[in-house]
Amino acid sequence: MAVLSSHPDTEQTQAAAGALPRIRRYLDEHTEALASVPVLVEDSQEELLLPREAVELLAGVLAHMAAGRGVSVVPDHAELTTQQAADMLNVSRPYLIGLLQAGEIDYRKVGTHRRIQASSLMEYMRRDDQRRREAADELSAMTRELGLD
Repeated sequence: MAVLSSHPDTEQTQAAAGALPRIRRYLDEHTEALASVPVLVEDSQEELLLPREAVELLAGVLAHMAAGRGVSVVPDHAELTTQQAADMLNVSRPYLIGLLQAGEIDYRKVGTHRRIQASSLMEYMRRDDQRRREAADELSAMTRELGLD
């Protein structure tokens, strides 16, 4: 798992904040699947050909850095410990184990230890976000029906 320092320093935050609008503008103007992104390396200009998804990921990383937040990049195939998965969900380890035992998140056992594939954890996070959005929409509809808006 690649991890950026817990919080970017002021120089990194400013650099990210300066680059972010340029990357976003580039993405808005170039919709092709592969993007040739001019990158300044030291004192020489090189062009790198990057997949659009990589440039979009870079924009996301820059947005977090510009806000002073650290970033973790986890490959889909990575296996996480229960503590790592709980940290990513921002829940306690015992709560996560309850989710595993309830079948909410796929996992496997290695000896006595549980391992969660990052893609399974991300799928759970997507489903959970969808459930939350649906619940919020339902509450909004009830509010409108009752004339409380």
